[in-house]
Amino acid sequence: MSRRPRLFARTLTGAAIVLLVGGCGRSGGSSGDDNAAGRGGGGSTSASPSAVAAADRPQVALPSDVKDEYAGWKTGDAAQDAVLADVAARIDSTNDAILRGDTSAPGLSFYYRDKALSGAVAWIQAYLDADLSFTGTTRYYSPKVTLASGKTTATVLYCSDESEGFNKNRKTGKVDRTPSEQSPYVLYNTRVQKNASGVWQTTALTSHRGDRACAG
Repeated sequence: MSRRPRLFARTLTGAAIVLLVGGCGRSGGSSGDDNAAGRGGGGSTSASPSAVAAADRPQVALPSDVKDEYAGWKTGDAAQDAVLADVAARIDSTNDAILRGDTSAPGLSFYYRDKALSGAVAWIQAYLDADLSFTGTTRYYSPKVTLASGKTTATVLYCSDESEGFNKNRKTGKVDRTPSEQSPYVLYNTRVQKNASGVWQTTALTSHRGDRACAG
């Protein structure tokens, strides 16, 4: 086992998941390409939700030992901020599902769609199969939104710093703080699409651990 908030590398463009049990690190166990998905909660500081009223959105409240920080997540552009708000909510909802061990959590189908949804469910199940959860703080920063001309699809790049996140045994509650040789910095590249209700749903997501764009 090693220090890292994420256990598995994963691809959300399809249902397949690559398990890096040897690395046992929470954002993937490789120092190269990690194809992945997101997190948030106990201390989440994201942008405001998009079109759908807060009352109609899945409620997420992570435990006090888990915190996601969103730095620079508001651009001042209303359209871009709506996209980022739903990306942050997708991260929060995914991690809520992992921590509760619920592959049917309503936030998954709310913020994912198509093969990305299947991939997210499989990834959460992999955590359950390994009897692992996580604890600590993850910082998300340097977001960049590129809206397509039709304003209903977009790409979103952002970084995460997972140096303060750790694996936790789901049964015993023991936290693994063993130092890792892997980079704690991950660059995410996502595609999102606005649905009929105005929610920006993730349709594809990849990541690259140790990317220079996120270091320093």
